Amino acid sequence: MKSKYEEILLNVRKPARYIGGEYNLPDFSVPKKVSFCLCFPDLYEVGMSNLGLQILYSILNGVKEVSCERCFAPWKDYAQQLRENNLPLASLETVKPLKDFDCLGFSIQYELGYTSLLYMLDLAGIPFRAKDRGNEFPLLIAGGPCTANPEPYADFFDLILIGDGEEFIEAFAEIVKKHKGDKLKILKEAVKLNGAYVPSLAKTENGITVTPVKKAVVKDLNLSKYPLKPLVANTEIVHDRPVVELFRGCYAGCRFCQACFFYRPIRLRNEETVVKTAEALIKSTGAEEIGFSSLSSGDYPYISGAINKVFKLASAKNVKLQLPSLRLDSYLECFSDNHRKSGLTFAPEAGTQRLRNVINKNITDSDIENTFSQAFTKGYKSVKLYFMIGLPTETDEDIEGIAKTVRNIKDIFFKTTGGKALSINVSVAVFVPKPITPFQWEEQISIAEMKRRRQLLGGLLRQIRGVHFGWHEESESFLEAVFARGGRELSYLVEKAYALGSYLDSWTELYNFSVWEKAIGELNINTSLYTARKDINARLPWDYIDFSVAKEYLKNEYEKSLKGETTKSCKGGCLLCGAEC
Repeated sequence: MKSKYEEILLNVRKPARYIGGEYNLPDFSVPKKVSFCLCFPDLYEVGMSNLGLQILYSILNGVKEVSCERCFAPWKDYAQQLRENNLPLASLETVKPLKDFDCLGFSIQYELGYTSLLYMLDLAGIPFRAKDRGNEFPLLIAGGPCTANPEPYADFFDLILIGDGEEFIEAFAEIVKKHKGDKLKILKEAVKLNGAYVPSLAKTENGITVTPVKKAVVKDLNLSKYPLKPLVANTEIVHDRPVVELFRGCYAGCRFCQACFFYRPIRLRNEETVVKTAEALIKSTGAEEIGFSSLSSGDYPYISGAINKVFKLASAKNVKLQLPSLRLDSYLECFSDNHRKSGLTFAPEAGTQRLRNVINKNITDSDIENTFSQAFTKGYKSVKLYFMIGLPTETDEDIEGIAKTVRNIKDIFFKTTGGKALSINVSVAVFVPKPITPFQWEEQISIAEMKRRRQLLGGLLRQIRGVHFGWHEESESFLEAVFARGGRELSYLVEKAYALGSYLDSWTELYNFSVWEKAIGELNINTSLYTARKDINARLPWDYIDFSVAKEYLKNEYEKSLKGETTKSCKGGCLLCGAEC
């Protein structure tokens, strides 16, 4: 007889999202002492593209007497079916209700995903706030990029992991095994681990956490566990290929980039490890394509050897090698014939040298010309360019510079190849001041000003043939800024917005800014407190976290930006930022 969960699949779109049973799935036939479920507050096709989820899933299922399953946020049709049939949200592997697990681990990737977290808890029948959950409910853990400032959602979690999860999660699983059923004891033991932030045990002053937390760091990626037999999705996903992480961190030091500072120190996988990992992934997945993963793959010191060796392995199995986005100045020789020519992705970020100096994007017009000349001679006919508007000190002249840069790239293509069929996709995002960056004190321009600048740029780009212009929704960037620098008081805004109908906001069909405006109005929140420029000496909500990068270093970088001074890449030598390389 079919279970109710199977029956409702007949009434939903894309039932493959909910059936599990993927290739390389572990054996769940034997019950284990401790049960984890990794929860991703977005759809299956997004969550299954996340490397971090695959890594932790593999590690936990390798721990003795521990099992780990998965759950993704369902689309609205499946959620409706769950509610109509009085069924709680359950795991993919064994259709076990989330509320029956020992631990639920949520990956928090994006500020606008906070209401999707509540959406999943609501469907699971689990109270939102940690203080309302006794031992009869699972212990909730959060991790991911948004732990750079976990305060807006801190009250929803028992524990928040800040930093790398590979070593932490194994140690934490052992603690849970030893003290299963006693949340308080688990938390008191776990808080001794680097990376563990337990909001209920932390001391606060004037509503701001002051108990220090040191970020968890995996020191040697060559010794770190990596999924050599990752799950193979049973439907098309966003990034439908296995990837090899080359290194963690970034040498560049772009002043707007949170990831650059959050993932310091820089740690490399050696070439041998990369090649062996790629070989195992090709063998275990049957994928048609394999890729590399890192913040700036062209800066990987062994990139040439890795490309050539992985290409030979891949081509022998009729597998394509996909090269990720590159810095314009990082590695010109990447334009070899040894990988798929689907198009090139670059991020100049700003349209003038002056503004690139402000943001420490150390590329020049000469870099742009040299790089694209080489790329076009290798046969590339499609380019995707990423820029930002609203950057500190930006003027209309800098906006006009974006269009000028695009036009110059077209001219380079014509001069290099004599052809005209170049496709250019220009994607523009709005600057969001993020924690742990030199621009964490900066302001964000108003929504009205965002729209004005976008319209100015759009008008200029429409004058250039073959250019497609895409942009990030202004109101989403505004909300990102509010939550990026907010405190625990914003948990009430998350709850209110969800109650009014906000969830899965990363999907255009469901995103509705008027819901957020109503929630902000009902709670009488002054959003300018979060988007305005901050005093450089003020205590910030995330200052209790030791991210390895010294605050004085960030202050110095901010002051240099206002003078238009650049800082060299730390690839050329240590800059003494505080990270223990």
